[in-house]
Amino acid sequence: MGSNPHVVEDCMGFLKLFSDGSIYRSNNITFQASSIEDNTVVFKDCLFDKRFNLYLSLYNPQNQIKKKLPIVMFLHGGGFCFGSRKWPDIHNCCMRLATGLEAVVVAPDYRLAPEHRLPAAVDDGVEAVRWLQRQALSFKDSNNVKGEDDAWLNEVDFDRVFIVGDSSGGNIAHHVAVRLGSGSREMEPVRVRGYVLLAPFFGGEARTKSEEGPPESTLNLEILDRFWRLSMPVGETRDHPLANPFGPRSPNLGQSKLDPILVIVGGNELLKNRAEDYATRLKKLGKDIEYIEFEGREHGFFTHNSYSEDAEDIIKILKRFMLQTSA
Repeated sequence: MGSNPHVVEDCMGFLKLFSDGSIYRSNNITFQASSIEDNTVVFKDCLFDKRFNLYLSLYNPQNQIKKKLPIVMFLHGGGFCFGSRKWPDIHNCCMRLATGLEAVVVAPDYRLAPEHRLPAAVDDGVEAVRWLQRQALSFKDSNNVKGEDDAWLNEVDFDRVFIVGDSSGGNIAHHVAVRLGSGSREMEPVRVRGYVLLAPFFGGEARTKSEEGPPESTLNLEILDRFWRLSMPVGETRDHPLANPFGPRSPNLGQSKLDPILVIVGGNELLKNRAEDYATRLKKLGKDIEYIEFEGREHGFFTHNSYSEDAEDIIKILKRFMLQTSA
């Protein structure tokens, strides 16, 4: 007679993996932030992947001068195991990006681990860009708006798309950049101009100095390791190419043609050294990459407080990056 299933992994009580492979996931999460209301931005949800019933949110700022707006795709964080476009802090972040950057923001959900281990989330990120391509081709073929639901197409410039990823979303953004390559030609007429990685969630078996340093107020090494165990393909380590861009089995990024990349990280983040090493090594490989560090800041300092002074500085940095890469 077998024993009852026991807990193998426990993520703060909200996510549990049992010995028989079953999973418990709680949606009873209390958020410190509440959703911000801003009448200058309209938003709606769209189904972008029928196979997996995945939705995205569109945020459209009021466009008083009727100019073509760039598109910012925002990929949320959560260690590949948590997160949703509907979470208040993610919603607020998208609102801030829409107003601050005067851009249409596209915020897709993606399949979460451990129910759907990597590369599922990366595949979904690529599919979200394909959804944009389908909209662009549909609009181009019809040469007019089909109805009220597609009216936002009148106000976007599919030639100026930027992909912003936070934490695990930053990891996804990196892999999307590698898959699409420079110019994102397979997505024409969509043109991705650049990628922004906010404290990208990368890993590796060898510890970095920042990982071995003091924990953050809401994040520690034990949580990071658990996220990797829950999200990686079964039996794989943190040196898997999906976790470590420069691991022993990772593709040679020197041979990859990449669009410009901006990396932003907090100085007190556990992930700081990995983000810095990523930028340094890509720079040595001749890639167009910039690294910016916010002294004393911890993980999620932008997404968790998108209307702070730091957030205002990041908006200015993103504006500059978008202007430079659109030339």
